[in-house]
Amino acid sequence: MGWWQINADTLARTRFALSPLAETFAAVKLLHAGTAAHPGERAWLDAHLPAYERRLAGDPVTALLIRSGLGRNWIADFLTPTPRGEADFEEEVARVRETSAVDARAHLTVSLAGPLPAALHRDDLPERAADLLTHVWTEAVRPYWDRRRRVLEADVVARTAQLSQGGWAAALDALRPGTRWLGDNRLQVNLHEYPPREISGAELVFVPITPQRHGWVAWEEPDRYAVVYPCSGVLADTGPEAVPQSLGALLGPARAGVLVLLDSPMSTTQLVALTGQGLGSVGRHLKVLLDARLVRRGRAGRSVLYSRTPAGEVLVKAQRE
Repeated sequence: MGWWQINADTLARTRFALSPLAETFAAVKLLHAGTAAHPGERAWLDAHLPAYERRLAGDPVTALLIRSGLGRNWIADFLTPTPRGEADFEEEVARVRETSAVDARAHLTVSLAGPLPAALHRDDLPERAADLLTHVWTEAVRPYWDRRRRVLEADVVARTAQLSQGGWAAALDALRPGTRWLGDNRLQVNLHEYPPREISGAELVFVPITPQRHGWVAWEEPDRYAVVYPCSGVLADTGPEAVPQSLGALLGPARAGVLVLLDSPMSTTQLVALTGQGLGSVGRHLKVLLDARLVRRGRAGRSVLYSRTPAGEVLVKAQRE
């Protein structure tokens, strides 16, 4: 297994961060795989996979570059720069474009675990990779970014609440398969048999993405490390939640939609992300549902979470039958 040695100071400074480039690279991975984890991903793939395949069919060098960079056990490092603060996509992709050709070829050799194909012995690989990432961002990610950003922010809220309740060990164990706290200042980051890394004193960030394939790790030795992970599945499926027609007629479709979503505890921020409603509207719906004793409210650290009461469960279940 791969694990990192960290000290208390590094863990104390560890934070969550959003990255438009990480979201875009995750979209490239999803397009490359062509398989969906839930109906929302399937609809997105149906909308964008044909154009992506046409683009690569017309540019065999870039197609080979991406196939080579997405290795079986390793991703070419220059494709996944470690996030720095809250940069926008243009700032992040510029770091891919500015990679030296020598470094890009070296990284691809590692991801391939073998010799570089002759077609990739060229100096424009970073520019080609950046152009493809920009294309996917523009056509397939940016149109959804406002909603995806809300979903990612909601995931961070949920993780922070989990952190306040159970500490880093609980939060890390639930992050993604293969990531867990081992004790003795050791963080397992994946299941691969890689040598341990000493990262004490470095910056460590956790970066959520909405595509539900496996995440990855990234670093800029010795100062900056990142663990990229798929956000909570209930948040990632951005398809509309089915609301029973009779329940919508009784409570109103928007309010009924909030009640249906609360089969597990959620914050107001999460509900805003999932419903697309404004904060004020969600707050009013929650007040009515609280007054009717269909939902309850509880605090988890700094977060306030809502969930259905037994009466709310009975009402939703009855309307679904």
